Amino acid sequence: MIDDIASWLLDPAHWTGSDGVPARTLQHVWYSALSLLIASVVAVPAGLLIGHTGRGRVFVVNLAGAARAIPSLGLLFIMVLLLGPKLTGDAAFLWPSLVVLIVLAIPPILSGAYAGVEGVDPAARDAAQGMGMTGWELLRKVEVPCALPLVFSGLRSAALQVVATATIAAIAGLGGFGRFLFDGQAIRDFPQMASGALLVAVLALLVDLTLAAVQRYAVSPGLTGRGLGRDARDRTPSREMEVAVRRAAGETELQHNS
Repeated sequence: MIDDIASWLLDPAHWTGSDGVPARTLQHVWYSALSLLIASVVAVPAGLLIGHTGRGRVFVVNLAGAARAIPSLGLLFIMVLLLGPKLTGDAAFLWPSLVVLIVLAIPPILSGAYAGVEGVDPAARDAAQGMGMTGWELLRKVEVPCALPLVFSGLRSAALQVVATATIAAIAGLGGFGRFLFDGQAIRDFPQMASGALLVAVLALLVDLTLAAVQRYAVSPGLTGRGLGRDARDRTPSREMEVAVRRAAGETELQHNS
């Protein structure tokens, strides 16, 4: 099978045209990036506000739990039935898939932003308030910078889930790596299916590494423990909370895949 996959990937015919690997890569990245952008615009401000005010915690917890029970494929069929007749052109196929991916991405991003702000050291809040900062200044100058590690953790978890799930866009008639999976299944071309799955995994890994690199330079070294020993870095509060958030998001992903 490994030789068959290598032969399929190395075949020049599969790297040209509108159904080649480069074109499918751009389509897959476009669906994933657009979904993550919309989900971030909605979830990051909401999570920061909930963490800052302490209102809506029950909503976040219930939303994260409910997200584990939503079947992505079933939601896609519902969105196609509801939105398809009301839209025209490519939008009739694009938006049902985007809605599914956005719904999938919001819980981990919202949880990361909320947990990041809520986990800020109370002593830092007290010191900022003692200096006369207003609520907005406290959020902008203290809580958001301290919450960045968990905000990025939520984004990375959401990105992994969205990239892995964007293959369902092919069911709605769109492109992306899902075409290799479903078209290969239709004609029993197993090397094509396996190559499509491998490309999804590689893309997810590259996206995670890119976000990790951005996080490395966007977050203060004092919060991440960068420059310290590994044991000391693993004991930083932000690191412990990041592991907890990513673990919870991983459980969500398993539930979606099931």
